[in-house]
Amino acid sequence: MLKILKSITRRKPIDVSSSETKLKRCLGIVDLTALGIGSTLGVGIYVIIGTVAAKQAGPSVVLSFAIAAVSSIFAGFCYAEFGALVPKAGSAYIYSYICVGELMAFVIGWNLILEYVIGTASVARSYANYVDFLFDNAIERFFSRYLSLPASAWFSSYPDLFAFGLTMLLTGMLAIGVQESTRFTTIFTGVNILVIAYCVIVGLFKVKGSNWAIDQGDIPAEAEGGSGGFFPFGIKGTISGAATCFYSYVGFDAVATTGEEVLRPQRDLPIAIVLSLLVITAAYCSVAAVQTLMWPYYEQNVKAPLPFVFEQVGLPMAKTVITVGALAGLSTSLLGAMFPLPRILYAMATDGLLFRPLGAISARFKTPLVATAVAGLFSALMATFFDVDQLAEMMSIGTLLAYSLVAISILILRYKEDDMAGLTKADDNNASVAELENNGLGCRKIFPPFLRSWTTFLT
Repeated sequence: MLKILKSITRRKPIDVSSSETKLKRCLGIVDLTALGIGSTLGVGIYVIIGTVAAKQAGPSVVLSFAIAAVSSIFAGFCYAEFGALVPKAGSAYIYSYICVGELMAFVIGWNLILEYVIGTASVARSYANYVDFLFDNAIERFFSRYLSLPASAWFSSYPDLFAFGLTMLLTGMLAIGVQESTRFTTIFTGVNILVIAYCVIVGLFKVKGSNWAIDQGDIPAEAEGGSGGFFPFGIKGTISGAATCFYSYVGFDAVATTGEEVLRPQRDLPIAIVLSLLVITAAYCSVAAVQTLMWPYYEQNVKAPLPFVFEQVGLPMAKTVITVGALAGLSTSLLGAMFPLPRILYAMATDGLLFRPLGAISARFKTPLVATAVAGLFSALMATFFDVDQLAEMMSIGTLLAYSLVAISILILRYKEDDMAGLTKADDNNASVAELENNGLGCRKIFPPFLRSWTTFLT
């Protein structure tokens, strides 16, 4: 029994001083920040804002995003510190392995696999729905007619082959190489940010303060508009909206999975995580404010709310610009959702917690080729047969568990000096806590690697 207990609680020794890796080190701050923004800034901007405003929070959707941002930024700080402390592939999986033990690492690893598979599938399905809306639901009509599925509370009414093909296409891009895929992400993220800036600036000319103070009597009887005002569904609606908005922030942790592919991980990882979260928060709150000031919250379109609003206020030309940004944003969001999963599979297979072939690295592309193909196929199948609502609900549970465990692991590392030994090789008996702290790996100081990274960056 004692042997079993030791086996499930043993922690992974890490040589943090070693930079050797089978993966290709080629990513810098710009690449990582673009990956963090691109992974997150997609469905939230172009879909979630209108849905939350219409059904849950009304104009207070701005506060819902702000509340969700606070919790995400705290989680981001934890990932930033761990990313600087343990720059290895695997994100929360590897963090839990060196802090808590093998059993919890195994559980959280499978949790992350589920999270990223569902995340990829939900973005792919949202992408397909958005494109379908632009073509007047032609895709849905075609597949529903020729490939309909039996009615079910879990499965979609039809298999979305468009989402399947899109996911497999981007899987091929990821397999070719990390540098090529991040270059794609950087370009499309830039386009997305420019379109968001365009929406905010142009939208400011059409805002009406009265849309944040609509009387209950002015709301049509057929509309479910609550009591009107800034909090039409009460504070409860705002908090409920924040829970939904939290889904829009999921994705920045993709940056933490690139530890073995970053040129200067202890400097660049924490900077990229915090920068991406700040940009994302500013974008969400700005667009949410402008969108609800331009058009009444209860009339927001839930499938493609942003182009709908601009069309209603007499700016139909903006619809084309927003469509370009939406497709760019959803493309990078999909790629960013797919990016971490092969790295998780690779890390677990390397440690012997998954089948060894999943840890194979392509000699030509320097990517986990088998893991990428398997991850892409499973994600594509999920996107084909499941609806977005079911996928999003399943994903939120996994994300909450991963973020909570990372926060707990940070506390363990910071306040238990004997855990410092877990960060070095098992045969390295000469390394002391003082020596590790001198190398920027002290755990009892508040955010030492994180602050040191920013100091280096600014100087």
